[in-house]
Amino acid sequence: MHFRVLRRRWMSFALLAILLPVGATVHSQQTAKPRTIVTIDRIVAVVNDEIITQQELSARVDFAFRQLRQQGTPPPTREVIERQLIERLINDQVQIQHARDIGMRVDDAELGRALERIASDNKMTVNELRATLEKDSVPFEKFREDIRNQITISRLRDREVAQKIVITESEVDNFLKAVQAQTGREDEFNVSHILVSVPENASPEQLQNRRARAEEALAQLKSGTDFRQVAAAFSDAPEALQGGLIGWRESKRLPGLFLEAVQPLQAGAISGLLRSPNGFHILKLNERRGGQAPVMVQQTRARHILIKTNELVSETEARNRLLALKERLDNKADFAELARARSDDGSAARGGDLGWLNPDDTVPEFEQAMNALKIGEISPPVRSPFGWHLIEVLERRTQDRTQEGQRLNARQALRERKTDEAYQEWVRQLRDRAYVEQRLEEKSL
Repeated sequence: MHFRVLRRRWMSFALLAILLPVGATVHSQQTAKPRTIVTIDRIVAVVNDEIITQQELSARVDFAFRQLRQQGTPPPTREVIERQLIERLINDQVQIQHARDIGMRVDDAELGRALERIASDNKMTVNELRATLEKDSVPFEKFREDIRNQITISRLRDREVAQKIVITESEVDNFLKAVQAQTGREDEFNVSHILVSVPENASPEQLQNRRARAEEALAQLKSGTDFRQVAAAFSDAPEALQGGLIGWRESKRLPGLFLEAVQPLQAGAISGLLRSPNGFHILKLNERRGGQAPVMVQQTRARHILIKTNELVSETEARNRLLALKERLDNKADFAELARARSDDGSAARGGDLGWLNPDDTVPEFEQAMNALKIGEISPPVRSPFGWHLIEVLERRTQDRTQEGQRLNARQALRERKTDEAYQEWVRQLRDRAYVEQRLEEKSL
């Protein structure tokens, strides 16, 4: 729950606490029993002109403990989980506010479709999902808003970072040469990861404190403490509460620093302390496997009509325009003519034809919808970070693209790596521009 105030400086003195008098019966005008003060809620962080409350943080902490128990991961103390999650809540809030400022919205219809997918993935109906969440003391309305925020942040990441990443052919060439020189073959590594982040322009004292924290984590690992437990307690990485598990990565999809560290390790071994611009890292090599099978790629030839959303065209208006076009297409209108006349994409001049598409050539929302279509079938309106689409599949084929596949995989690995690095930097800069006051260590009155 968030509350707005008119002036930011008021927030530095605000305290969200309802004080209930207990045992306040007055026996006489001269004497009265002392009252006990009970704090119902309090502010744990201020982000610009909005707040994060203790109740909100506690709900996230409780959920994190349930996740750790389900995974069989020994949990750290509650205070450690609180410190980790308050930082994530602050970063999420900064991004949600930015999305709101630039007019990015996730409407109820799109949210409903996302909930249906989540329920379906768990072999449930939405009502069954609601019942399961409420059984675990997770309010469904709060869960809905968390999913809305996740969609917003994902879309924001695509718009502000991923779409701006450029991968050149020379980068792909150099990447493949470096991988071949380092490994001689396409090894794959199952890796777990601990990150102790370091703020941008950190002072020598801050740097020393963060290094000491990373060294403490490494010392615990060397003493035999479970890696998952140390990751949950110390790591600032997104996968911290999953025990630090990154999972299987081809050698070319690992940052050079990581690849160099895990190459000499035996399965189960832990690296030393690694330093990068983001902070201090510790890696565990869980498993290693080698070789890469020939790459057989299913390609899809598709065309689309895109209506972009902006300050003048709302989500609802864009979707309604496509619904009207879909009705015309269902009544045998020519797709190419409508694309040339109505599509906002560069492919409009080609009648919306995107040519032969490989896996990962398009954003996940587009690819998922496209893959679900039969040849000749036209989709309902599909939302992606670019706007709303109508998609038609024209042909499909399977190609042996071992060499091309290597370049495709290399390009994707480079894109993921550069996007992750750029996104972390973008969030850091966004937070630096925000007014953030963290009050977790304050004691309630």
